Amino acid sequence: MSVVRIGPYTLPNPLILAPMAGVTDQPFRQLCRRLGAGMVVSEMVTSDVRLWNSRKSRLRLVHQGDPEPRSVQIAGGDPEMLAEAARRNVELGAQIIDINMGCPAKKVCNKAAGSALMKDEALVTAILEAVVGAVDVPVTLKIRTGWDRANKNGITVAKIAEQAGIAALAVHGRTRADLYTGEAEYDTIAAIKQAVSIPVFANGDIDSPHKARAVLDATGADALLIGRAAQGRPWVFREIAHFLATGKELPAPTLYEVERILLEHLAALHAFYGEHMGVRIARKHVGWYLATLPGAKEFRAEFNRLESTDAQGTTVRQFFAEQNNKREGVAA
Repeated sequence: MSVVRIGPYTLPNPLILAPMAGVTDQPFRQLCRRLGAGMVVSEMVTSDVRLWNSRKSRLRLVHQGDPEPRSVQIAGGDPEMLAEAARRNVELGAQIIDINMGCPAKKVCNKAAGSALMKDEALVTAILEAVVGAVDVPVTLKIRTGWDRANKNGITVAKIAEQAGIAALAVHGRTRADLYTGEAEYDTIAAIKQAVSIPVFANGDIDSPHKARAVLDATGADALLIGRAAQGRPWVFREIAHFLATGKELPAPTLYEVERILLEHLAALHAFYGEHMGVRIARKHVGWYLATLPGAKEFRAEFNRLESTDAQGTTVRQFFAEQNNKREGVAA
């Protein structure tokens, strides 16, 4: 596996947890790092520091105890505000600042942020120069291949990024118009990789060890960003890292290990958010973990009605005990 460097930081492997709003909070970042991610990126923080007093933003700004290098993603459309947000995040412990020009969400794009910025190359230049100039830490950028299929300016934006001093570039292999549908365009990522000399990270549909190998081969990318595939499967990083290093597949985690990881994750969510919010946020994660197991749908309906941390833990243990009994019954 190639060595990946971002400024002064060398990553232990080329697998990065992609930032996902509402998902890559501190408990999930720490779990993914422990289960094999080479780096994790915090969920998007608004560049409007006036909004940082909300509970949601305050929790997104907690970087203590995060595995290094601590990368924090900021989003917005105003160069000065983004520069100020970058400075403030560095004061709070960020070691890498990541700028979001990849998010296709309407509420982000309508505010001329996320992938909407790619429409305005002069603004892209102003933003990158302002942020790079504002902080002494490496600045990375996340983009899409373009605005829509008729306007694929990923290569132009990549060259602007390189000129502005961006330390590494992540490319989601879709246009803004594609959202998350269709096949990711690995050929465009390959063309961007050829066009610049800074590290390029490929993102989009990487959900298995074989797919990871194929995307690295197809794009020549220096690293991979993995997002949705890690939801409910944080061990995907360990599986991919092992396969890239050895060419052999790791056995899937046992039911016992899945239960242990899930209970650990629940405890971390409850501790981080407190009971009321922790219980609510736990629901989607539990749904992801159990999605492929028999009876998961019925279990989810019951689980989503639970209101206490203790009830959540007990119910998860019961579910796994039943799964184990079924399996042993089949084996017998």
